[in-house]
Amino acid sequence: MSAYLSISGVGVTFSGQNGPYVAVRDINLNVAKGEFISIIGHSGCGKSTVLNVVAGLNRATTGGVILGSTEVTSPGPDRAVVFQNHSLLPWLTVYDNVKLAVDKVHGKSKSAAERDAWVRHNLALVGMDNALEKRPHEISGGMKQRVGIARALAMEPKVLLLDEPFGALDALTRATLQDTVMELHAKLDNTVIMITHDVDEAVLLSDRVVMMTNGPAATIGEILDVRLPHPRDRLKLAGEPEYARCRQAIMEFLYARHRAPKAHAA
Repeated sequence: MSAYLSISGVGVTFSGQNGPYVAVRDINLNVAKGEFISIIGHSGCGKSTVLNVVAGLNRATTGGVILGSTEVTSPGPDRAVVFQNHSLLPWLTVYDNVKLAVDKVHGKSKSAAERDAWVRHNLALVGMDNALEKRPHEISGGMKQRVGIARALAMEPKVLLLDEPFGALDALTRATLQDTVMELHAKLDNTVIMITHDVDEAVLLSDRVVMMTNGPAATIGEILDVRLPHPRDRLKLAGEPEYARCRQAIMEFLYARHRAPKAHAA
């Protein structure tokens, strides 16, 4: 597989009152352009730590990350993050929350008219073009996350990083946004890495599922190929043998083999 994003030998150690704490060790993963990767594991296994290293928010203690031909050493617009908390500025409208990012990233490359059209285009992609003048307190949690996704997409990142973006939402809203993300991925063919605790979500959305061992010193235990064709229909998938196989494999790893990683190929 040709690597678009390469995570090589990444380990992260934090300093603590009781001495060094090894959060993750020896993380190796190659991601192809246009691939959708989910990272799953128990709480405290270092999923977000790995994502933060890719985002440039944390520095790796060992190893490193290469995106394209460039080493990741700091945050940048080529890696946009959508967190569980929507992180919208409460005093700005939906339109202005996205425009702020567009102006920052595209201020020199697009005219004012082009930036305006780009903001509206990305809000339309997530179905929020009818709420341009609303402020965050006037819209639902699911709508806030849609705006967060639109803001991230408007930056035209090389990699979209999703850190449990639907974790705080009710089941129906979560399902709707999962469908939105699937549609966007099919349309844009963007490269996505998503952190999740949800087994069904991982199988539904992903090309591969990366399963993390328990921490401390967590690492990749197994990588599961999800051999389901796109586009995917959640109702039809429920009866698919491949869906059941993938779900069973993840459940077995999480509850039976998460302490004893097997050799795998990245």
